[in-house]
Amino acid sequence: MKSFKLALFFFSLLVLFSACEKEEAVETKNTTNPPSSDSSYVQYGVPFAHLPASEDLIIYEVNLRAFSSSGDLQGVINRLDELQSLGVKVIWLMPIHPIGEVNSVNSPYSVKDFKAVSSEYGSFADLRTLSDEAHKRNMAIMMDWVANHTAWDNEWMANKEWYTQDATGNVIHPPGTNWLDVADLNFNSMEMRLAMIDAMKYWILEANVDGFRCDYADGVPFDFWKQALDNLKAIPNRNLVFLAEGARADHFDAGFDLNYGWNFYGGLKNVFNGQSANRLWNINNEEYKNVTAGKNILRFSTNHDESAWDNTPMVLFNGKDGALAASVISFYMGGVPLIYTGQEVGRQSQVPFFSNSPINWNANPDMLQEYQDLLALYSQSPSLRKGSINNYPDVDIVAFTKTLANEEFLVLVNVRDNIVNYSLPNALQNSQWIDALSGNTINLGTTLALANYQYLVLKK
Repeated sequence: MKSFKLALFFFSLLVLFSACEKEEAVETKNTTNPPSSDSSYVQYGVPFAHLPASEDLIIYEVNLRAFSSSGDLQGVINRLDELQSLGVKVIWLMPIHPIGEVNSVNSPYSVKDFKAVSSEYGSFADLRTLSDEAHKRNMAIMMDWVANHTAWDNEWMANKEWYTQDATGNVIHPPGTNWLDVADLNFNSMEMRLAMIDAMKYWILEANVDGFRCDYADGVPFDFWKQALDNLKAIPNRNLVFLAEGARADHFDAGFDLNYGWNFYGGLKNVFNGQSANRLWNINNEEYKNVTAGKNILRFSTNHDESAWDNTPMVLFNGKDGALAASVISFYMGGVPLIYTGQEVGRQSQVPFFSNSPINWNANPDMLQEYQDLLALYSQSPSLRKGSINNYPDVDIVAFTKTLANEEFLVLVNVRDNIVNYSLPNALQNSQWIDALSGNTINLGTTLALANYQYLVLKK
């Protein structure tokens, strides 16, 4: 959502429990799996049969207002080959629905109609074409779904009981937030729940999309997510992916495949600002502590919120070399890599999503090539995606090996803007490796000088 941060999440959660008692009321009812409404939707096209397991995904987030000068779905269609060249497996589209006009800030997360494509972004036919063309290139389409709230002029407002109300009966904005452009939904309403699930089914069947990234998932009750995802997964012959923008462990129990790695992102920034490099290993372990087999954490050095409200990787990580070094860590230490619009060409200025600000795709071609090489290596190397990890703690160097079967990689990243003379651990001393990016032979001794933000990805 607009400026979602972990601290805000905890504050919002406290307010939700103590002020409106919305979740407590829901939990007292047996509402996990009431029947969803029947629909006459027909499966469009052929269901996508090549969605990888979550551990093998590479996700690309498209901000339509920045992705092309036209700011629409056709602009995405026109660049599908470029996304394919990055190794992308899932294209996440930020919301494409009509935007509310009452109390509006022009946010795509203020949804006026859950079953329409905004004319700003094109047509329903354009979405079908995008789905078809992405599938031909073995890429899935994941829509952004906003379940917590709607625009004030959404047609659902005719059903006042579908919304959270204060003591005097006024519909309110989401408690604990400053999101005044949207109205908070009431998950005690079974009719609203069924309408929401019905709308989600519409896109899967009629547009042949392959899942949802669910906005502000922590602000929606567990039992609704369980009800919704159970219903969607019951659609015949469909393999779907579900990403929760949240940190609650129960999202996995509800059926989500992925949670956000918010703490890892915060850790990256802190480490590049002077904290011990080993902090990232500790955060990695903490985030994965309650993650069951087949589930994963989304890892990123930016996304639409961060590039709009915080800053871009080029600023946060002190230029091109630092931005690439941060990406190497977020791609290879663990989790599912996310690339955000313009990250791969080193967009310097912030990237808004309440307005249009097209990316210059001709910038930094060397950086684009490096991203292509890093992600190609990730795609081709099972050990980098899902190998066992062995950490070598250090203050200035992120150092770990990833091993699966007979394949072993050593990743070394200098997180400092100065040369670091790294004392190699005993287990790595006097060993020979191949630089996986250049093909050169690397003979390690007892120490190694790493230039500012230099990284090495070495293979046995």
